[in-house]
Amino acid sequence: MKKLDALAATLVLVGGLNWGLVGVAKFDLVAWIFGGMDFGETNAASRVVYSLVGLAALYGVGSLLSAARRPGTRPATAGAR
Repeated sequence: MKKLDALAATLVLVGGLNWGLVGVAKFDLVAWIFGGMDFGETNAASRVVYSLVGLAALYGVGSLLSAARRPGTRPATAGAR
């Protein structure tokens, strides 16, 4: 399960980086990597990556909700030491 967690976290980071670049620079990194010439242009490969990022985010939400329901676990807080 740890490998799946790491893969999901990596995909969510890729998605976050991509959306950050879209917001700041109007640059779609995933589309560019897979040969998209125009902003927002997609092909089969980029759609697969976008779909995997979305599934990873859903997996992450499920993991967070599952951890919150387990007795004796608390979500990390910003002020935790």
